[in-house]
Amino acid sequence: MAGRNKRQDGSLVEGNHSLDVSGDHDLSSPRPQVQRTPLPKLQLFIISSIQFAEPITALVIYPFINQFVRDTGVTRGDERKTGYYAGVIESVFFLAEMLTVFQWGWLSDRYGRKPVLLLGPLGLSCAMLGFGLSKSFWSLVTYRCLQGVFNGNIGVSKSVTAEITDATNIADAFALVPTMWSVGVTVAPIMGGVLSYPADRWPDTLGRIKILQTHPYFLPCASASFLAFCAFVIAFVALKETLPTAVGQQKLLRLKSRLLRWTTKVKKGYSPTTSLIGVNNNQNYGAINSLDSSTSTLLPGEDAHPERLIATQPPPLRAFLIRPLLLTFFNYALLSFTEMSNSALLPLMYSTSIPLGGLGLDPFRIGSIMGVYGFINAIIQLNFLGRIIRKFGPRTVYIASYACLFVCLGSYPVMKFFALKAGKVDRNVGIVMIIQLAFQTAIFAAYGSMQIMIVQNAPEAGLGATNGIGQMVASGMRAFAPSVASSLFSISLQRNLAGGNFVYFILLGVTLVGIRCSLLLPKPARAVHA
Repeated sequence: MAGRNKRQDGSLVEGNHSLDVSGDHDLSSPRPQVQRTPLPKLQLFIISSIQFAEPITALVIYPFINQFVRDTGVTRGDERKTGYYAGVIESVFFLAEMLTVFQWGWLSDRYGRKPVLLLGPLGLSCAMLGFGLSKSFWSLVTYRCLQGVFNGNIGVSKSVTAEITDATNIADAFALVPTMWSVGVTVAPIMGGVLSYPADRWPDTLGRIKILQTHPYFLPCASASFLAFCAFVIAFVALKETLPTAVGQQKLLRLKSRLLRWTTKVKKGYSPTTSLIGVNNNQNYGAINSLDSSTSTLLPGEDAHPERLIATQPPPLRAFLIRPLLLTFFNYALLSFTEMSNSALLPLMYSTSIPLGGLGLDPFRIGSIMGVYGFINAIIQLNFLGRIIRKFGPRTVYIASYACLFVCLGSYPVMKFFALKAGKVDRNVGIVMIIQLAFQTAIFAAYGSMQIMIVQNAPEAGLGATNGIGQMVASGMRAFAPSVASSLFSISLQRNLAGGNFVYFILLGVTLVGIRCSLLLPKPARAVHA
């Protein structure tokens, strides 16, 4: 069974925790060549559709959120305060996710992956509708929190990905995680930028719809809601349960039901399997003396020991307090903080007027730029990330990818300088923007590599909780980062700290710390290589 290792006693071990898909090992001894297992494409498609809901609901608001905040009147006409309130909106999503993600993982380890995964996109769909219909700042905060709560089960989808793969194909499967984010980065900004203010953009068609006149941001939110609901429907119909304990319980129930029916036939004296069981004066005819003896004769093709699948108990808390896992979580926190700070600064800096230190771009142009970038990024991740991780290893890929953040953050003051000098977005600004987005493409490889390292270091029977903790750490940083970055951006402009570049210098310093910490990541023990 893909994604689970079989012990000598026949029992199955959840996860791929000891696998090594990397080049982070001693090259002095030859690699054993193992044929790669085909990816379970249908199940991966379903999981990817659920994961797709996270970037869509998280990022669809980015092209218009600053204007949405201003429209609520909370800034009272002071454009410089926009960063504070926009940062709150962006942060509460990940704060709510952080507070619920471990609980989702805990529930999935006990009651199964599928029921937990179904709740997420359904709740997201409803919350996005409420967000688009909001008219006040605090209603925006409320619905943004609900989006974060229902998105808290995103860690469960990563557990399923690990459980349906093995050491030979896990790199390709987890390459889809940043790919889904990249596709979301493509689709969400286009939806947010192009579909906002539809009544003004298409007055002869959509302009006749009353709700779009009074709620100019409802259409992009409703579109995101529809995509999340589609993910729910697909998962409800075709997603299979992967939790070993839940699968074992299902098999055991089916086995007992079949044994009961066959035993009834034996007692009535006309079962065709009587000769297989043998004549026995005992009233149960030997059919249910033991579960093990029955399965080998009566039920060929069934798991001979399904009860072993449900015997594993979740590990205690101390099982997660090991150095390799803690170092991995710490690096995940730094990655999430710096990358999310960059994501929050990009539309904020792009939309701020040139005299105040931005580029003065409107939501349509911001959405178009981010959409084209996301489309190119998705193609690169889908076609090359799995191969790169298999060749160089997740640790090496992570270190190189994270270092690219230094160039991304360093591009902001350079673009600001050229925009102020020219008084517009000229060719020099465009060149720096292309360089920034090119290096930002590499950052997504860090997320795919990080997910594999988390799986490698997870304790047995605790994959769901481990992914939950990892997602909680990431969500906490993502909740914290937009407020910090946006507030520092506003303070830098209001007080002209370091020429308005103080926020960039602070984040560049954090990135240097992250580069140093990435070198401390443990190398995986050598195992099977693809």
